[in-house]
Amino acid sequence: MLIFPHHLAQGLLAEFVAYPLATRREKREIASKEAWLKAEMARPFAERRQRSQKALAELVGWAGVHVPYYKDLFASLNFDPAKLEQDAGWLNDLPYLTKDIIREQGERMMRQDREGLRIHGCKTGGSTGVSAIIYYDQEAADWSSAVTHYARRSVGKHHFMRELHFASRFPEKFPLRARVIEHIKCLCMNRTNIFFDDFSPASLEAIWRQVRRNRPVLVHGHPSTLYQLALHMADAHGGGKAFDIFESSGELLEPHQRRTIETALRCRVVDRYGLAEFGVVAYEGHKGSTWRDVYDPIAWPEIAAVDGSDASAIAHERGQSGELVLTGLKNRLMPLIRYRTGDLAALGEEPDRGFVLYDLVGRIHDVVRIGGKDYATHYIQDMLDRLGSIREFQIAVGGAVPVLRLVLEPHATREEVEARIRQWWGQSIELEFIDTTQIQLQGGRAKFRHVVPA
Repeated sequence: MLIFPHHLAQGLLAEFVAYPLATRREKREIASKEAWLKAEMARPFAERRQRSQKALAELVGWAGVHVPYYKDLFASLNFDPAKLEQDAGWLNDLPYLTKDIIREQGERMMRQDREGLRIHGCKTGGSTGVSAIIYYDQEAADWSSAVTHYARRSVGKHHFMRELHFASRFPEKFPLRARVIEHIKCLCMNRTNIFFDDFSPASLEAIWRQVRRNRPVLVHGHPSTLYQLALHMADAHGGGKAFDIFESSGELLEPHQRRTIETALRCRVVDRYGLAEFGVVAYEGHKGSTWRDVYDPIAWPEIAAVDGSDASAIAHERGQSGELVLTGLKNRLMPLIRYRTGDLAALGEEPDRGFVLYDLVGRIHDVVRIGGKDYATHYIQDMLDRLGSIREFQIAVGGAVPVLRLVLEPHATREEVEARIRQWWGQSIELEFIDTTQIQLQGGRAKFRHVVPA
Protein backbone atom coordinates (compact mmCIF):
# COMPACT_ATOMS: atom_id res chain seq x y z
CA MET A 1 0.00 0.00 0.00
CA LEU A 2 1.28 3.45 -0.95
CA ILE A 3 1.52 5.66 2.16
CA PHE A 4 0.93 9.30 1.28
CA PRO A 5 3.53 11.76 2.62
CA HIS A 6 1.08 13.56 4.94
CA HIS A 7 -0.13 10.21 6.30
CA LEU A 8 3.48 9.15 6.87
CA ALA A 9 4.20 12.42 8.71
CA GLN A 10 1.13 11.93 10.89
CA GLY A 11 2.12 8.33 11.56
CA LEU A 12 5.67 9.20 12.59
CA LEU A 13 4.30 11.94 14.87
CA ALA A 14 1.96 9.40 16.46
CA GLU A 15 4.56 6.65 16.94
CA PHE A 16 7.52 8.71 18.14
CA VAL A 17 5.91 11.71 19.83
CA ALA A 18 2.20 11.55 20.70
CA TYR A 19 1.98 7.90 21.74
CA PRO A 20 5.12 7.86 23.94
CA LEU A 21 4.04 11.11 25.62
CA ALA A 22 0.54 9.79 26.27
CA THR A 23 1.72 6.48 27.73
CA ARG A 24 4.22 8.28 29.93
CA ARG A 25 1.61 10.74 31.16
CA GLU A 26 -0.87 7.94 31.90
CA LYS A 27 1.91 5.87 33.53
CA ARG A 28 1.27 2.97 31.19
CA GLU A 29 3.85 0.27 30.47
CA ILE A 30 3.05 -1.27 27.08
CA ALA A 31 6.23 -1.35 24.96
CA SER A 32 8.18 -3.54 27.40
CA LYS A 33 5.27 -5.99 27.59
CA GLU A 34 5.07 -6.21 23.82
CA ALA A 35 8.82 -6.89 23.65
CA TRP A 36 8.45 -9.60 26.31
CA LEU A 37 5.62 -11.30 24.40
CA LYS A 38 7.62 -11.18 21.17
CA ALA A 39 10.54 -12.86 22.90
CA GLU A 40 8.29 -15.50 24.49
CA MET A 41 6.54 -16.37 21.22
CA ALA A 42 9.95 -16.77 19.56
CA ARG A 43 10.93 -19.52 22.01
CA PRO A 44 10.59 -23.19 21.00
CA PHE A 45 7.09 -24.33 21.92
CA ALA A 46 8.29 -26.97 24.40
CA GLU A 47 10.17 -24.31 26.36
CA ARG A 48 7.36 -21.79 26.05
CA ARG A 49 4.79 -24.30 27.22
CA GLN A 50 6.87 -25.13 30.28
CA ARG A 51 7.19 -21.45 31.15
CA SER A 52 3.47 -20.85 30.61
CA GLN A 53 2.65 -23.84 32.82
CA LYS A 54 4.79 -22.33 35.58
CA ALA A 55 2.94 -19.01 35.14
CA LEU A 56 -0.34 -20.93 35.35
CA ALA A 57 0.67 -22.49 38.67
CA GLU A 58 1.76 -19.12 40.04
CA LEU A 59 -1.47 -17.39 38.95
CA VAL A 60 -3.72 -20.08 40.39
CA GLY A 61 -1.75 -20.15 43.64
CA TRP A 62 -1.92 -16.37 43.91
CA ALA A 63 -5.69 -16.37 43.31
CA GLY A 64 -6.16 -18.95 46.07
CA VAL A 65 -4.63 -16.51 48.56
CA HIS A 66 -5.98 -13.13 47.38
CA VAL A 67 -9.39 -13.79 45.77
CA PRO A 68 -12.26 -14.82 48.11
CA TYR A 69 -14.06 -17.02 45.57
CA TYR A 70 -10.96 -19.09 44.81
CA LYS A 71 -9.78 -19.14 48.42
CA ASP A 72 -13.03 -20.79 49.49
CA LEU A 73 -13.19 -23.04 46.42
CA PHE A 74 -9.66 -24.40 46.85
CA ALA A 75 -10.24 -25.00 50.55
CA SER A 76 -13.45 -26.93 49.85
CA LEU A 77 -11.63 -29.15 47.32
CA ASN A 78 -8.36 -29.40 49.25
CA PHE A 79 -6.72 -28.22 46.01
CA ASP A 80 -2.97 -27.57 45.90
CA PRO A 81 -2.04 -25.18 43.05
CA ALA A 82 1.66 -26.04 43.37
CA LYS A 83 0.96 -29.40 41.67
CA LEU A 84 0.22 -27.57 38.42
CA GLU A 85 3.88 -26.77 37.89
CA GLN A 86 4.62 -30.50 37.52
CA ASP A 87 1.43 -31.49 35.72
CA ALA A 88 -1.17 -29.11 34.24
CA GLY A 89 -3.62 -32.02 34.34
CA TRP A 90 -4.31 -31.18 37.98
CA LEU A 91 -6.32 -28.26 36.62
CA ASN A 92 -9.06 -30.80 35.93
CA ASP A 93 -9.71 -30.96 39.68
CA LEU A 94 -11.22 -27.47 39.47
CA PRO A 95 -14.73 -26.82 38.16
CA TYR A 96 -15.30 -24.65 35.14
CA LEU A 97 -16.02 -20.96 35.59
CA THR A 98 -19.06 -19.45 33.86
CA LYS A 99 -20.65 -16.02 33.44
CA ASP A 100 -23.39 -17.08 35.83
CA ILE A 101 -20.81 -17.70 38.56
CA ILE A 102 -19.14 -14.34 37.85
CA ARG A 103 -22.47 -12.50 38.12
CA GLU A 104 -23.46 -14.41 41.24
CA GLN A 105 -20.14 -13.95 43.05
CA GLY A 106 -19.71 -10.27 42.17
CA GLU A 107 -16.84 -8.63 44.09
CA ARG A 108 -15.77 -12.01 45.51
CA MET A 109 -14.22 -12.65 42.08
CA MET A 110 -11.82 -9.73 42.61
CA ARG A 111 -8.63 -9.47 44.67
CA GLN A 112 -9.22 -8.17 48.19
CA ASP A 113 -6.30 -5.72 48.24
CA ARG A 114 -7.51 -3.62 45.29
CA GLU A 115 -7.96 -0.32 47.09
CA GLY A 116 -6.13 2.43 45.21
CA LEU A 117 -5.85 0.49 41.96
CA ARG A 118 -7.03 2.05 38.73
CA ILE A 119 -9.88 -0.22 37.61
CA HIS A 120 -11.44 -0.62 34.16
CA GLY A 121 -14.73 -2.42 33.56
CA CYS A 122 -15.39 -4.27 30.31
CA LYS A 123 -18.80 -5.70 29.45
CA THR A 124 -18.90 -9.02 27.65
CA GLY A 125 -20.68 -9.02 24.33
CA GLY A 126 -23.49 -11.38 25.22
CA SER A 127 -23.17 -13.40 22.00
CA THR A 128 -22.42 -16.51 24.06
CA GLY A 129 -24.73 -15.91 27.02
CA VAL A 130 -25.97 -13.26 29.40
CA SER A 131 -23.47 -10.39 29.71
CA ALA A 132 -21.17 -9.85 32.67
CA ILE A 133 -18.70 -7.12 33.67
CA ILE A 134 -15.02 -8.10 33.68
CA TYR A 135 -12.62 -5.86 35.58
CA TYR A 136 -9.01 -5.08 34.73
CA ASP A 137 -6.41 -3.15 36.70
CA GLN A 138 -4.01 -0.93 34.77
CA GLU A 139 -1.37 -3.66 34.58
CA ALA A 140 -3.82 -6.08 32.98
CA ALA A 141 -5.15 -3.40 30.62
CA ASP A 142 -1.58 -2.66 29.51
CA TRP A 143 -1.02 -6.34 28.80
CA SER A 144 -4.14 -6.39 26.64
CA SER A 145 -2.90 -3.38 24.65
CA ALA A 146 0.56 -4.92 24.26
CA VAL A 147 -0.92 -8.12 22.84
CA THR A 148 -2.94 -6.17 20.25
CA HIS A 149 0.18 -4.24 19.21
CA TYR A 150 2.18 -7.45 18.90
CA ALA A 151 -0.53 -9.19 16.89
CA ARG A 152 -0.76 -6.38 14.36
CA ARG A 153 2.98 -6.12 13.95
CA SER A 154 3.00 -9.85 13.16
CA VAL A 155 1.05 -9.12 9.97
CA GLY A 156 3.17 -6.12 9.02
CA LYS A 157 1.09 -3.29 10.49
CA HIS A 158 3.29 -0.91 12.49
CA HIS A 159 2.20 2.01 14.62
CA PHE A 160 3.16 4.67 12.07
CA MET A 161 0.82 3.01 9.55
CA ARG A 162 -2.70 4.38 9.64
CA GLU A 163 -5.53 2.20 10.94
CA LEU A 164 -9.28 2.58 10.76
CA HIS A 165 -11.88 1.34 13.22
CA PHE A 166 -15.59 0.84 12.55
CA ALA A 167 -17.74 2.11 15.42
CA SER A 168 -21.44 2.55 16.07
CA ARG A 169 -23.00 5.97 15.53
CA PHE A 170 -25.23 6.96 18.44
CA PRO A 171 -28.18 9.35 18.14
CA GLU A 172 -27.02 11.41 21.13
CA LYS A 173 -24.15 13.88 20.88
CA PHE A 174 -21.25 13.10 23.19
CA PRO A 175 -20.08 15.82 25.61
CA LEU A 176 -17.26 18.02 24.33
CA ARG A 177 -14.76 16.63 26.85
CA ALA A 178 -15.44 13.04 25.73
CA ARG A 179 -15.05 14.02 22.08
CA VAL A 180 -11.75 15.79 22.76
CA ILE A 181 -10.41 12.78 24.66
CA GLU A 182 -11.38 10.44 21.81
CA HIS A 183 -9.73 12.77 19.28
CA ILE A 184 -6.50 12.78 21.27
CA LYS A 185 -6.64 9.00 21.61
CA CYS A 186 -7.06 8.61 17.85
CA LEU A 187 -4.13 10.97 17.26
CA CYS A 188 -1.91 8.91 19.57
CA MET A 189 -3.02 5.59 18.07
CA ASN A 190 -2.79 6.90 14.49
CA ARG A 191 -6.38 5.75 14.11
CA THR A 192 -9.54 7.05 12.47
CA ASN A 193 -13.05 6.03 13.51
CA ILE A 194 -15.78 5.53 10.94
CA PHE A 195 -19.22 5.71 12.52
CA PHE A 196 -22.16 3.88 11.00
CA ASP A 197 -25.64 2.73 11.90
CA ASP A 198 -27.56 1.07 9.06
CA PHE A 199 -26.55 -0.79 5.90
CA SER A 200 -28.51 1.20 3.34
CA PRO A 201 -26.77 1.72 -0.04
CA ALA A 202 -26.35 5.43 0.72
CA SER A 203 -24.73 4.69 4.09
CA LEU A 204 -22.42 2.07 2.61
CA GLU A 205 -21.39 4.45 -0.18
CA ALA A 206 -20.60 7.15 2.39
CA ILE A 207 -18.54 4.64 4.39
CA TRP A 208 -16.53 3.72 1.29
CA ARG A 209 -15.79 7.36 0.53
CA GLN A 210 -14.46 7.82 4.06
CA VAL A 211 -12.31 4.69 3.77
CA ARG A 212 -10.81 5.88 0.47
CA ARG A 213 -10.18 9.34 1.92
CA ASN A 214 -8.28 7.89 4.90
CA ARG A 215 -6.32 5.24 2.98
CA PRO A 216 -5.51 3.08 6.05
CA VAL A 217 -3.19 0.10 5.97
CA LEU A 218 -5.43 -1.86 8.35
CA VAL A 219 -9.19 -1.79 8.93
CA HIS A 220 -10.63 -3.32 12.09
CA GLY A 221 -14.29 -4.24 12.51
CA HIS A 222 -16.94 -6.94 12.57
CA PRO A 223 -16.96 -9.24 9.54
CA SER A 224 -20.71 -8.69 9.10
CA THR A 225 -20.05 -4.96 8.58
CA LEU A 226 -17.24 -5.41 6.05
CA TYR A 227 -19.23 -8.13 4.31
CA GLN A 228 -22.09 -5.70 3.69
CA LEU A 229 -19.59 -3.12 2.42
CA ALA A 230 -18.01 -5.72 0.14
CA LEU A 231 -21.40 -6.70 -1.30
CA HIS A 232 -22.20 -3.06 -1.96
CA MET A 233 -18.85 -2.43 -3.65
CA ALA A 234 -19.19 -5.51 -5.82
CA ASP A 235 -22.70 -4.52 -6.93
CA ALA A 236 -22.15 -0.76 -7.31
CA HIS A 237 -18.55 -0.53 -8.52
CA GLY A 238 -17.33 -4.01 -9.35
CA GLY A 239 -15.12 -3.89 -6.26
CA GLY A 240 -12.44 -1.50 -5.08
CA LYS A 241 -9.22 -1.24 -3.07
CA ALA A 242 -8.43 1.24 -0.30
CA PHE A 243 -6.53 -0.76 2.36
CA ASP A 244 -4.26 -3.79 2.70
CA ILE A 245 -5.55 -5.71 5.71
CA PHE A 246 -8.96 -6.32 7.21
CA GLU A 247 -8.69 -7.46 10.84
CA SER A 248 -11.88 -9.35 11.64
CA SER A 249 -13.05 -9.60 15.26
CA GLY A 250 -16.06 -9.68 17.55
CA GLU A 251 -17.99 -12.43 15.79
CA LEU A 252 -17.62 -15.51 13.64
CA LEU A 253 -15.94 -14.93 10.29
CA GLU A 254 -17.79 -17.17 7.84
CA PRO A 255 -15.83 -18.62 4.88
CA HIS A 256 -18.16 -16.98 2.34
CA GLN A 257 -17.68 -13.61 4.08
CA ARG A 258 -13.89 -13.98 3.88
CA ARG A 259 -14.02 -14.82 0.17
CA THR A 260 -16.34 -11.91 -0.65
CA ILE A 261 -14.31 -9.37 1.36
CA GLU A 262 -11.00 -10.54 -0.12
CA THR A 263 -12.36 -10.45 -3.66
CA ALA A 264 -14.47 -7.28 -3.61
CA LEU A 265 -12.22 -5.16 -1.38
CA ARG A 266 -8.95 -6.69 -2.66
CA CYS A 267 -7.36 -7.07 0.75
CA ARG A 268 -5.90 -9.68 3.03
CA VAL A 269 -8.33 -10.88 5.71
CA VAL A 270 -6.86 -11.66 9.14
CA ASP A 271 -9.07 -13.28 11.75
CA ARG A 272 -8.40 -12.54 15.40
CA TYR A 273 -10.00 -14.21 18.39
CA GLY A 274 -10.50 -12.03 21.43
CA LEU A 275 -12.92 -11.66 24.29
CA ALA A 276 -13.83 -8.94 26.75
CA GLU A 277 -12.77 -11.45 29.39
CA PHE A 278 -9.14 -11.74 28.19
CA GLY A 279 -8.46 -9.42 25.27
CA VAL A 280 -6.84 -10.92 22.14
CA VAL A 281 -5.76 -14.51 22.77
CA ALA A 282 -5.35 -15.95 19.25
CA TYR A 283 -4.47 -14.46 15.88
CA GLU A 284 -4.21 -15.56 12.28
CA GLY A 285 -0.69 -14.33 11.88
CA HIS A 286 0.60 -16.96 9.45
CA LYS A 287 -0.40 -16.05 5.90
CA GLY A 288 -2.29 -18.83 4.16
CA SER A 289 -2.90 -20.73 7.41
CA THR A 290 -6.19 -22.28 8.44
CA TRP A 291 -5.57 -21.71 12.13
CA ARG A 292 -5.12 -18.97 14.72
CA ASP A 293 -1.98 -19.01 16.87
CA VAL A 294 -2.84 -19.06 20.57
CA TYR A 295 -0.86 -16.62 22.70
CA ASP A 296 -0.24 -19.16 25.44
CA PRO A 297 1.98 -16.83 27.52
CA ILE A 298 -1.21 -14.78 27.93
CA ALA A 299 -3.92 -17.46 28.25
CA TRP A 300 -3.80 -21.19 28.95
CA PRO A 301 -6.20 -23.09 26.62
CA GLU A 302 -8.25 -26.24 27.20
CA ILE A 303 -11.20 -27.95 25.57
CA ALA A 304 -14.37 -28.99 27.41
CA ALA A 305 -16.44 -31.84 26.05
CA VAL A 306 -19.77 -31.02 24.39
CA ASP A 307 -22.54 -33.22 23.08
CA GLY A 308 -22.01 -35.16 19.88
CA SER A 309 -24.13 -33.03 17.57
CA ASP A 310 -22.15 -29.90 18.30
CA ALA A 311 -18.79 -31.64 18.37
CA SER A 312 -19.39 -32.99 14.85
CA ALA A 313 -19.70 -29.41 13.57
CA ILE A 314 -16.10 -28.71 14.50
CA ALA A 315 -14.50 -32.15 14.22
CA HIS A 316 -10.91 -31.72 13.09
CA GLU A 317 -8.37 -34.45 12.46
CA ARG A 318 -5.56 -32.40 14.03
CA GLY A 319 -7.19 -31.11 17.20
CA GLN A 320 -9.41 -31.89 20.15
CA SER A 321 -12.92 -30.56 19.55
CA GLY A 322 -15.29 -29.00 22.05
CA GLU A 323 -15.91 -25.77 23.95
CA LEU A 324 -12.90 -23.53 24.36
CA VAL A 325 -11.86 -22.98 27.99
CA LEU A 326 -9.30 -20.34 28.95
CA THR A 327 -7.33 -19.32 32.02
CA GLY A 328 -5.96 -15.78 31.84
CA LEU A 329 -2.38 -15.39 33.06
CA LYS A 330 -2.10 -11.58 33.26
CA ASN A 331 -5.16 -10.24 35.11
CA ARG A 332 -4.64 -10.39 38.86
CA LEU A 333 -7.44 -7.99 39.67
CA MET A 334 -10.05 -10.49 38.49
CA PRO A 335 -8.41 -13.83 37.62
CA LEU A 336 -10.53 -16.10 35.43
CA ILE A 337 -9.56 -19.74 35.91
CA ARG A 338 -11.00 -22.43 33.60
CA TYR A 339 -13.51 -20.02 32.07
CA ARG A 340 -15.97 -21.54 29.58
CA THR A 341 -16.02 -19.12 26.64
CA GLY A 342 -19.18 -20.52 25.04
CA ASP A 343 -17.31 -20.80 21.72
CA LEU A 344 -16.70 -24.12 20.01
CA ALA A 345 -13.34 -24.86 18.44
CA ALA A 346 -10.72 -27.50 17.78
CA LEU A 347 -7.51 -27.03 19.75
CA GLY A 348 -4.36 -28.56 18.34
CA GLU A 349 -0.62 -28.04 18.02
CA GLU A 350 1.36 -27.07 14.94
CA PRO A 351 5.06 -27.93 14.73
CA ASP A 352 7.24 -24.95 15.61
CA ARG A 353 4.19 -22.80 16.39
CA GLY A 354 2.42 -24.21 19.44
CA PHE A 355 -1.25 -24.20 20.42
CA VAL A 356 -3.56 -23.33 17.54
CA LEU A 357 -7.32 -22.93 17.13
CA TYR A 358 -9.18 -24.36 14.16
CA ASP A 359 -12.77 -23.95 13.03
CA LEU A 360 -14.24 -21.58 15.58
CA VAL A 361 -18.02 -21.81 15.87
CA GLY A 362 -20.07 -19.20 17.71
CA ARG A 363 -20.38 -15.44 18.14
CA ILE A 364 -22.94 -15.19 15.38
CA HIS A 365 -24.39 -11.76 14.67
CA ASP A 366 -27.34 -11.10 12.42
CA VAL A 367 -28.89 -8.24 10.48
CA VAL A 368 -32.36 -7.06 11.51
CA ARG A 369 -34.66 -4.76 9.54
CA ILE A 370 -36.20 -1.97 11.64
CA GLY A 371 -38.21 0.84 10.13
CA GLY A 372 -37.07 0.03 6.62
CA LYS A 373 -33.34 0.00 7.49
CA ASP A 374 -30.99 -2.93 8.08
CA TYR A 375 -29.10 -2.92 11.41
CA ALA A 376 -26.42 -5.33 12.61
CA THR A 377 -27.14 -6.84 16.02
CA HIS A 378 -23.75 -5.61 17.26
CA TYR A 379 -24.92 -2.06 16.48
CA ILE A 380 -28.18 -2.64 18.37
CA GLN A 381 -26.15 -4.04 21.26
CA ASP A 382 -23.94 -0.94 21.31
CA MET A 383 -27.06 1.24 21.41
CA LEU A 384 -28.58 -0.69 24.30
CA ASP A 385 -25.30 -0.69 26.20
CA ARG A 386 -25.52 3.09 26.20
CA LEU A 387 -28.54 2.83 28.50
CA GLY A 388 -26.55 1.00 31.18
CA SER A 389 -29.68 -0.82 32.27
CA ILE A 390 -30.03 -3.76 29.86
CA ARG A 391 -28.80 -7.13 31.07
CA GLU A 392 -29.58 -8.94 27.83
CA PHE A 393 -31.74 -8.67 24.73
CA GLN A 394 -33.21 -10.74 21.96
CA ILE A 395 -35.11 -9.75 18.84
CA ALA A 396 -37.95 -11.94 17.65
CA VAL A 397 -38.47 -11.63 13.91
CA GLY A 398 -41.12 -12.95 11.56
CA GLY A 399 -44.06 -10.79 12.58
CA ALA A 400 -45.26 -7.45 11.22
CA VAL A 401 -42.47 -5.67 13.15
CA PRO A 402 -39.55 -7.04 15.17
CA VAL A 403 -40.10 -7.59 18.90
CA LEU A 404 -37.27 -6.35 21.12
CA ARG A 405 -37.25 -8.53 24.24
CA LEU A 406 -35.30 -6.97 27.11
CA VAL A 407 -33.94 -8.31 30.39
CA LEU A 408 -33.43 -5.29 32.65
CA GLU A 409 -30.91 -4.77 35.40
CA PRO A 410 -32.51 -4.55 38.88
CA HIS A 411 -32.05 -0.78 39.07
CA ALA A 412 -33.70 -0.10 35.69
CA THR A 413 -37.22 1.27 35.16
CA ARG A 414 -39.30 0.15 32.21
CA GLU A 415 -40.64 3.65 31.55
CA GLU A 416 -37.18 5.21 31.14
CA VAL A 417 -35.94 2.40 28.92
CA GLU A 418 -39.01 2.48 26.71
CA ALA A 419 -38.84 6.27 26.35
CA ARG A 420 -35.23 6.12 25.09
CA ILE A 421 -35.92 3.29 22.66
CA ARG A 422 -38.97 5.09 21.26
CA GLN A 423 -36.71 8.09 20.62
CA TRP A 424 -34.53 5.87 18.45
CA TRP A 425 -36.97 3.64 16.58
CA GLY A 426 -40.46 4.95 17.35
CA GLN A 427 -43.18 2.38 16.65
CA SER A 428 -41.02 0.41 14.20
CA ILE A 429 -40.32 -2.10 16.94
CA GLU A 430 -42.37 -3.72 19.68
CA LEU A 431 -41.06 -3.97 23.24
CA GLU A 432 -41.38 -6.87 25.61
CA PHE A 433 -39.82 -7.00 29.07
CA ILE A 434 -38.82 -10.49 30.20
CA ASP A 435 -36.65 -12.21 32.80
CA THR A 436 -33.71 -14.51 32.10
CA THR A 437 -35.86 -17.64 32.29
CA GLN A 438 -37.76 -16.46 29.20
CA ILE A 439 -34.70 -16.12 26.96
CA GLN A 440 -35.03 -18.41 23.94
CA LEU A 441 -32.07 -20.73 23.39
CA GLN A 442 -31.23 -22.46 20.14
CA GLY A 443 -29.83 -25.84 19.14
CA GLY A 444 -28.67 -28.93 20.97
CA ARG A 445 -26.52 -26.99 23.45
CA ALA A 446 -29.20 -24.34 23.99
CA LYS A 447 -26.96 -21.77 22.30
CA PHE A 448 -27.78 -18.12 22.87
CA ARG A 449 -28.70 -16.06 19.80
CA HIS A 450 -29.70 -12.41 19.62
CA VAL A 451 -32.15 -13.04 16.79
CA VAL A 452 -34.83 -15.70 17.27
CA PRO A 453 -38.04 -16.61 15.43
CA ALA A 454 -41.24 -14.93 16.63
